[in-house]
Amino acid sequence: MQEFVDFLAKHPPFDGLDGGDLRRLSRHVEVGFYQAGASVIGPDTGPLDHLAVIRTGIVHVLDRGVVVDELGPGDTLGQLSLLSGLPPNQVAMAAVDTLLYLLPDPRTILENPEMLRFSSDGTLGRSSLLASTVVDSTLRPVTDYMGPPLWCDSRVTIREAARVMTAERGSCVLIRLGHDIGIMTDSDCRKQVATGDFSIHSPVSSIASSPALTIPGDATAAAAFLTMVHRGVHHLLVVEANGEPVGVCRAIDLAAAEIRDPLTMRSAIESADDEEALAEAASQLLPTIVALYDAGVPPLRIGALHSAMVEAVLEKCIGWVEPFASDESESYSWLVLGSFARREPLPTSDLDTALLWLGAPDRERSAALREAAERVITRFEACGLERCPDGANATNPLFNRSYDEWLGRARLWRDQPDTEGALLLGAMQADSWPVTGVVPSRQLGQEIRALPNDESFVRRSLVEALARKPPVGFVKDFIVDHEGVHRGQLNLKRGGLSPIVGIGRWIALHTRSPISSTQDRIKIGLEAGLLSADEAAQLAYAHEQVYELLFESQIASIRAGEPVSTWIDPKGVDSLRRRHLRQSFKAISHLQERLETEWTTRR
Repeated sequence: MQEFVDFLAKHPPFDGLDGGDLRRLSRHVEVGFYQAGASVIGPDTGPLDHLAVIRTGIVHVLDRGVVVDELGPGDTLGQLSLLSGLPPNQVAMAAVDTLLYLLPDPRTILENPEMLRFSSDGTLGRSSLLASTVVDSTLRPVTDYMGPPLWCDSRVTIREAARVMTAERGSCVLIRLGHDIGIMTDSDCRKQVATGDFSIHSPVSSIASSPALTIPGDATAAAAFLTMVHRGVHHLLVVEANGEPVGVCRAIDLAAAEIRDPLTMRSAIESADDEEALAEAASQLLPTIVALYDAGVPPLRIGALHSAMVEAVLEKCIGWVEPFASDESESYSWLVLGSFARREPLPTSDLDTALLWLGAPDRERSAALREAAERVITRFEACGLERCPDGANATNPLFNRSYDEWLGRARLWRDQPDTEGALLLGAMQADSWPVTGVVPSRQLGQEIRALPNDESFVRRSLVEALARKPPVGFVKDFIVDHEGVHRGQLNLKRGGLSPIVGIGRWIALHTRSPISSTQDRIKIGLEAGLLSADEAAQLAYAHEQVYELLFESQIASIRAGEPVSTWIDPKGVDSLRRRHLRQSFKAISHLQERLETEWTTRR
């Protein structure tokens, strides 16, 4: 039942329900499986007495045989008929194999049905943090994205094959080599002909790869994407059951088709049935990040996908360790903290975690839960991911507490902000997101946000944010390190990201907002009057610019097999970006000065 509770709690209209109502509803969930093409709501269906929530898959809504809407994981259907008591005026069918959670009329079960967040027309939006901005197109068959194969005789020259590619606007040609099929791509031409290794008059077979990599026509687009990432190729032959090619799928086709949903990798992660399979799936994380970057996906979008994929790995590890895998799993909330909670990690960010549990605290139980947390994190590390080296882990007593202990500590932070560690743990509370046990975590967050806001606590959080200065000089140069291994470099995370993230966190604490990204916090600051329109625009631009520059730097280091860090050499940045970066630093600095003197009037 806990799986139902955690899933529903993250999606509207159920994300407005309290823990008791979520549990009541989850007890009545029935699971329905619909094969591709099966009717979910038929043309002669009478008034519905249930809702359907899509767990996995895609549902097409049709009006007189025409697809008018496409729904994916987390979306709900059937609400209009249920609310009105009228038969549905449209039909729905499973576009791919689809799993649904079927719920009876919530109004007959819930104590507070008015908390269901249906909009005025009965439609639903998507969850702001977890849901994708696109339907899970990764589940569609790869044949939806393939193009026709281009064939050449194996004896033609490379020049003639290239002419065929150019004329047909293709990026590869296929040739038959005995029982195998070879492939020559435009990349092969660049790497082997442009470099002089082969003449344009050489036969195409001399540079063709054989046998070409294939994928069955009934495979999903997600499987094709992961195969390309895993094998380091940009083309796959789509074949029938007899092995005969029916098309070619290119990486660019998948990128253009928005193959960017967290479920692309989550499908591999969730299907892993042992630690070895999970480690194999997780090993594709960095290559996938690089591939998405190469496909032109914005870095902040990749950061959100990165967070979802890492969260999926952690959730899988949690499910293999007692007591978190037991029938009492709803008593434990695993939280991710920091940049992963805000959905904006860098490619090599380590993961901060915390554990919240229900029940009376005692030394023996606390020690046992820390040991269990260690088993989870050890499995996580076996997947090639990294725990926080500074100790912000669920294995640390500071980050592993009972519900009452967390609440008591929060009261202490508010009443005595000068207490050692108060700002650190206060920031942790602001930047935390539940992976499991959503209900107790949400309840704790609501209780903490309802505590009286001590002026000195909010003031201290702002002072902490303003203490981190951007590295801009008095005249025109950046302030860089003058000694050691980073001489002549600047720490872009410490001097660029941290001041902006700190201001965003202050906004969140001041406005008592639930967890959100830094970009969303800047918008909240504007709406609350804490930032002017110009300040919000400058801060949002600076955050995106600094994040993208850091992201790009880390991608380059990953490609080169070099150590990844948050230090960059300003001289390695082109003059235009360097000028924009300097202007952003100045804007942050000026905002810090204004906030320092005006914060009491702005609040």
